[in-house]
Amino acid sequence: MSRSDRSPLLLAGLLATAGVAHFARPRPFDATVPRSLPGTPRTWTYASGVAELALAAGLALPRTRRAAALGAAAFFAGVFPANVKMAWDWRHRPAPLRAAALGRLPVQVPLVLWARAVAQGSGERA
Repeated sequence: MSRSDRSPLLLAGLLATAGVAHFARPRPFDATVPRSLPGTPRTWTYASGVAELALAAGLALPRTRRAAALGAAAFFAGVFPANVKMAWDWRHRPAPLRAAALGRLPVQVPLVLWARAVAQGSGERA
């Protein structure tokens, strides 16, 4: 298996792990949901977990990989406000927690780029 064949599966694994975490330990995710969104934070936590699991499944299958990768890029961009909220909310926490919250912000850029690269590498192959 080449590096380009592993990349979509690694991205799928990352999304699947995050998706499962949204159900296994939802409380930390609830706290990052912006208050301006309608509904309960738990609903958004579960919905994003479902989205991550669906994207992971789509990435794992060559037939749906390109669409799922584009969806993952949009998803990573879309959850950025939650990471901003977390960084703001944690600004008075101990330094290691503050650093972790701030460190999440620039990570979104390589995740979006990774997902786009997977989409481009998938081309029109089925």
